[in-house]
Amino acid sequence: MQAPILAVKHITKAYPGVVALDDVSMAFEEGEIHALLGENGAGKSTLIKVISGAIEPDHGVVAFGPQEYRKLTPGLAKELGVAVIYQEFSLVESLSVARNVFLGEDQGLLVDNTAIERQATKIFEEMRVSLDPSTQVRTLSPAQKQLVEIAKAISGNVKILIMDEPSGPLSASEVETMFEIIGRLKASGVTIIYISHRLEELFRISDRVTVLRDGRYIATLVTRQTDRQALINLMVGRELKEYYPQRTVKPGEVVLEVENLSGLGDEDISFSVRKGEILGIAGLVGSGRTELVSLIYGAVPKERGEVRIEGKKREIRSPDQALDYGIGLIPEDRKHHGCILNASIRFNISLSIFKKITRFFVIDSQRQKETARHYIDKFDIKTPSMEQRVRNLSGGNQQKVILAKTLAANTNILIFDEPTRGIDVGSKQEIYNLMVELVNQGTTILMISSDMEELLGMSDRLIVLCEGKLMGEVPKEKFDQRYVIELASGHH
Repeated sequence: MQAPILAVKHITKAYPGVVALDDVSMAFEEGEIHALLGENGAGKSTLIKVISGAIEPDHGVVAFGPQEYRKLTPGLAKELGVAVIYQEFSLVESLSVARNVFLGEDQGLLVDNTAIERQATKIFEEMRVSLDPSTQVRTLSPAQKQLVEIAKAISGNVKILIMDEPSGPLSASEVETMFEIIGRLKASGVTIIYISHRLEELFRISDRVTVLRDGRYIATLVTRQTDRQALINLMVGRELKEYYPQRTVKPGEVVLEVENLSGLGDEDISFSVRKGEILGIAGLVGSGRTELVSLIYGAVPKERGEVRIEGKKREIRSPDQALDYGIGLIPEDRKHHGCILNASIRFNISLSIFKKITRFFVIDSQRQKETARHYIDKFDIKTPSMEQRVRNLSGGNQQKVILAKTLAANTNILIFDEPTRGIDVGSKQEIYNLMVELVNQGTTILMISSDMEELLGMSDRLIVLCEGKLMGEVPKEKFDQRYVIELASGHH
C-alpha cells in the first residue's frame, strides 16, 4: 500500500505552561483537500509550523512518503514541496508584486524585473486574476495581497499547500475565484491543507476534515458524511448551538444620519441608523464599505456631504473627534490598527481614555486598573492577568480587548469592520452575544462583513454598496442571499 504524501506521527510540542500538541498523528493523501478544524488554541498553527520546519517538535516525526524526518528546516520543507500561506501576510510592502512572488528565489545579483514580471503575469493568468506585477505591494488591498501570497506559494514546485484562513480578506466573488484556483491545484495532484473557521467553506471544498482540540487529535471524517453541528460539537467538546442571538429591544429613534457623503471613491451615499439597530453594510471588496466608515469616523477627510448625530450636524475631522461624539471603530485589521500587540491588556483598554485618566502627565493607575478589570470581567477575557500582552491572546480575546477599549470612551455608535474575521466558532458566538447585548442596551451598530450568513443573521437592515455607490437598502423581511449578491455586483 502506497504511503500517504504526508503524515505526522506522535508529534508533541510543549511551551512553558502549555502543551500545544499532545501526541498528534494524522495523514494527508495526494491530491486531496484536507480541512483542519479547531478553536483558537487547538494546535492548528503549531502543527503547520512543525510541517513547514518553522519549529522543531519535542517528540515525533514528519513523514513525506516513506521518508521520515525528526527535524525539518524551512528550506528542507520547501525542497520537499511544502508551501504555506499564513493568516498574517509575509510580503515586503516596498517591493513590487513580481518581486514578492519570487521572493527568496535565487535571482543573482541583478534582478531582471522584465523577466520576473513576465513570469508573474503567467502565474496570474493561470490563476485567472488580473494584477499588475509591477505594482508596489503597499498599494494593494488585503484581497489583492492574498492573491499575491497564493501566487508566491504556487510559483515553486509545490506539492503540499497549507492555507491558513485564506478567505478572511476576500469578498464572496474573490472566494469563488480562490476556490477555482484550489480546484485546479487539486486536479494537478497538489495536496491542500485548508484551515478556516468558516464551516460552510469546508463543506464546499474539502474531501476530509480533521478536528483538533486542546492540542489533541480528535477525529478525521469524510466531509460529505458529517454535518455542521457534529463538527462544532467535536471542536468544542460540548453541545454548542451556533445561532444568531435574538433581539429583545426594538430599534428606537434615528441617531445617525449620513447625507450625500462623498470621498475616497464613494459618491453621494445617504442612509440613517436607529438606536439599538444593527445596520449591515454589504458589498464586494472594493465596493467602498471600509472607505464609507473611514469617512464617517473622520479617519480621512470627506469631499462633501453631512453627518448628523441625534439631529445635529457634526464635522468629524479625526478619530478623536469621532470618539468625543460617541462613535467608535473596531477595525478589520485588529493587529495593526486595533491594538498595540506588545502592550498589556490594561494599557490597551485605557488607550481611548488616556486624556481622562491623566493629570499633569501622570496616569491614574488605579482608575486604569479598575477600567481594565471591569471589562475583563464583563467580556470574560481569558487571561491570567491584565498585564498579559495582547499578542498572546486568541483572536476572539483580542477582539474583546479592542471592543473594551472602544466602549471605555463612552461610545454609543459602534462600527464593526469584519467583527469575526479569523475567530473560532465558540468565540464568534461570544462576539455575537456581546453585540446583541449592546444593541439591547441602546447601542447602535454599523457592521461590515464579507460573511454573508453573518450579515443576514445579525443585521436588522442592510445597505448594499458597489463601486462607491449605494445600490439599495434591504429590510430584514426581504433578506435573500442571491438578491444581496446581485445588488453588490451592480445589478438592480
